[in-house]
Amino acid sequence: MHPVTEREIRASFVNASLRERNNLTLPADFDSLDWEKLDYLGWRDRKYDGVAYLVVPTADAVVGILIRKSEARSRFKSQCSWCEDVTIPHDVVFYSAKRGGKAGRNGDSVGTLLCEGFQCSANVRRRDPAPYAGFDVEAARDARITALREHAAAFAARVLDAD
Repeated sequence: MHPVTEREIRASFVNASLRERNNLTLPADFDSLDWEKLDYLGWRDRKYDGVAYLVVPTADAVVGILIRKSEARSRFKSQCSWCEDVTIPHDVVFYSAKRGGKAGRNGDSVGTLLCEGFQCSANVRRRDPAPYAGFDVEAARDARITALREHAAAFAARVLDAD
């Protein structure tokens, strides 16, 4: 992911009001982020419980999405829809996002299961042991990175799609 400025982040939100954009709190480590190891930027707002943000790179620009964490908890361990990691040591939760534009103002929303702390980029870069001799670990890792980017971009497209 290419580095983005605070101004670019605030301007990128497609489903947040001007007040929500102005009140968002950037991640505590924003100035020291390793952008090359991120496929999207995700963080929880320190001021507002249950509110989080995604900044997803697309072919045209970055898309900012305000998301809300579901209060309900699953009785079963869920799999993240973006990184699809089956060995994650942390929780996966349901996040919902209002759609952009008129659809969102009318209450239309979309949702996804995500790693609660947005660790997807680290998960897909982890070097897992080869399941069998001759298995190309680097190719599998690259495929996981590509799939994560596609899943993030597809979610951004669903938020933008007003149909």
